[in-house]
Amino acid sequence: MRTMQVHTYCRICEPLCGLEATVRDGELLQIRPDREHPLSKGFACPKGIAMAEVQNDPDRVLHPLRRRPDGEFERVSWDEALGDIARRLNAIRREHGGSSIGWYFGNPATFSYSHPLWMNSFMAALKSPHVYSAGSQDVNNRFAASALLYGAPVLVPIPDLKRTDLLLMLGANPLVSHGSLITAPRIREDLSAIVRRGGRVVVADPRRTETARAYEHLPVAPDGDAWLLLSLLHVIFAEGLEDAAACAGQASGTDRLRSLAEGFAPEDTEARSGVPAEDARRLARDLAGAGRAVVYGRTGTCLGRHGTLTAFLIDAVTLVTGNLDRPGGALFGAAPLRVDEILRMSGLATYGRTRSRVGGYPDVLGTFPAGVMAEEITTPGPGRLRALMVSAGNPLLSVPGETALGEAMDELDLLVCIDLYVSDTGRKADYVLPATTFLEREDFPLPFLQNHLTPYVTWTEAVVPPRGEARQEWEIIEGLARRMGLGLGAFGVQRLAHRLGVRPSPRFLVDALIRTGPAGDWYGLRRRGLSLRRLRKAPHGIVLGDHQRTGTLRRRIVHKDKRVHLAPPEIVAEVERLAAAAEPPDGFPLRLIGLREIRSHNSWMHNSPALMRGGRAQAARISPKDAAEYGIADGTLCRITSPHGSIEIPARVTDEMTEGTVAVPHGWGHRGGWRRANEAGGANVNVLASPDPADLERLAGMAWLNAVPIRIAPLEGAGA
Repeated sequence: MRTMQVHTYCRICEPLCGLEATVRDGELLQIRPDREHPLSKGFACPKGIAMAEVQNDPDRVLHPLRRRPDGEFERVSWDEALGDIARRLNAIRREHGGSSIGWYFGNPATFSYSHPLWMNSFMAALKSPHVYSAGSQDVNNRFAASALLYGAPVLVPIPDLKRTDLLLMLGANPLVSHGSLITAPRIREDLSAIVRRGGRVVVADPRRTETARAYEHLPVAPDGDAWLLLSLLHVIFAEGLEDAAACAGQASGTDRLRSLAEGFAPEDTEARSGVPAEDARRLARDLAGAGRAVVYGRTGTCLGRHGTLTAFLIDAVTLVTGNLDRPGGALFGAAPLRVDEILRMSGLATYGRTRSRVGGYPDVLGTFPAGVMAEEITTPGPGRLRALMVSAGNPLLSVPGETALGEAMDELDLLVCIDLYVSDTGRKADYVLPATTFLEREDFPLPFLQNHLTPYVTWTEAVVPPRGEARQEWEIIEGLARRMGLGLGAFGVQRLAHRLGVRPSPRFLVDALIRTGPAGDWYGLRRRGLSLRRLRKAPHGIVLGDHQRTGTLRRRIVHKDKRVHLAPPEIVAEVERLAAAAEPPDGFPLRLIGLREIRSHNSWMHNSPALMRGGRAQAARISPKDAAEYGIADGTLCRITSPHGSIEIPARVTDEMTEGTVAVPHGWGHRGGWRRANEAGGANVNVLASPDPADLERLAGMAWLNAVPIRIAPLEGAGA
């Protein structure tokens, strides 16, 4: 027997921490943090370590499965599965056109460099607009805001944590999430270092999160972020605290933004923001007066009624205080590849290029909001969605309206899931095809190269061979495309090769992109340049610099005037909608928010024994005052009801909650083919969210998952 240590990196969330795997004769025995990794330096969270259990999970799908008439699954060969899927898809194409076929991909797809490229090539070959992602339950509003601000949805600033004096975080809990839209593996140390050097970290959140407990907590009302940010702008402009040079040199529309903020004095917004007027005024003065300050917001700010406006205002506050594209402020990360150009060439860097058939929502990075999928399936007419591919996703547990979406899926002519498990969505599939884990594939962090706080690049080979008959997603897509007679091509060279009968691999393409990039070796013309060969010789990756460069914004803005647009018509209209927002309905006095758990990741890691140790269970967190008012004790089984549905869940009474707010973690309530996850119970909190496409956020189609009106009551006869 041969035992060896193999170095790789985690692909569960954005820190991409270094891992060391112990492998014996092709079998994974153990995962530990990689102490030699230059960024994570021996840190990895429990989820990364638990990937050993996912890798070896007896509930994993290891062979293609086909649904029988009785609803159970039977094992079939790859040829049988792909042949039948290709035949049925081509029949649907002939009768209804390629635009009747759709694809939904989940969060893990983004952590593979090959999966999204091949999937988007496949959908482009079909000429179908029906591409959906988990981004409309997570981050798409950030890309929409960047498109409005900079003309480029992929131009997303990152907070310069290592040099800032004041960090204002909205709706982010990085001590649990480890950071989002920023790659900083030791983010706890970065935050603590701000305080050690005399700076401040202010965490605005309706809940006193793990991060808020460690630093300064500023309680805000659920979905009150836009009100707070506009009040900060009001104070900054009214008191002449703006950085006039930055506004004149970087932006257009400053005067219009000033006039928009005039109606949002802190005294007028405190009832909606939850922040007392004097606290808001003090915070605005502190942001403007700090030598180096930055505002950063994440998922908690994305899922309310005005997520795109909130993301837009975060950058606006940073700019008018003179902190955009400055050390210690918000930076625009560079990559050793021409990522901006790659995304534009592949047709993925889009916003509003097309509109959804249902609801007329703009595309974001080539995807439509998943909240319209049910009605896209059930609404007659040209372009009706009749077949759906789902990869690395579980939309029945992540998209609002589980009942409506489930019933709509039953109307599909074909549903195919590519996954590690028979998920809740997979239970309805005609086929479930086994995918590799990230440990069973080569990889390159293509989507995250510009998010690194410390410029860095890495490559990994597969740690172990695929178990059973699992295949990489790109291989499945390639095999399906061959049988359907489709030529794929995200890039011109790939399309040309396909016409000549050559189908280049992802490895070949990424090597070409690395070598011809700004840090590439240009096939030997630049001796110290990067190539795949050089990266393979650096198992811990290569650090490319101490900090991301500043002073790059003007050349990267896509707007013709090369300025940040602070008052585009879409944002002006959204501010007007905010000011005219209706009061919530009577009978639902509380507001629901979500929360992340350090041993959960969305809906796919509840089958790991290590992560479920200690009898973990889902619970609704409620403040002591609210619990007393509604007759609830700690552990009481309660019914939470919204205008759209109800769930039953035990309560956890805790002073971390602000009054009037209830927090429930998402991703629970499994009924798939994963035994431990099913046994864990829980409820799908998205049952409480509106399934109506009209309730999606207008500018990015984001699901309304925060500040949902609810009421709560103990179940009759329920005790603690």
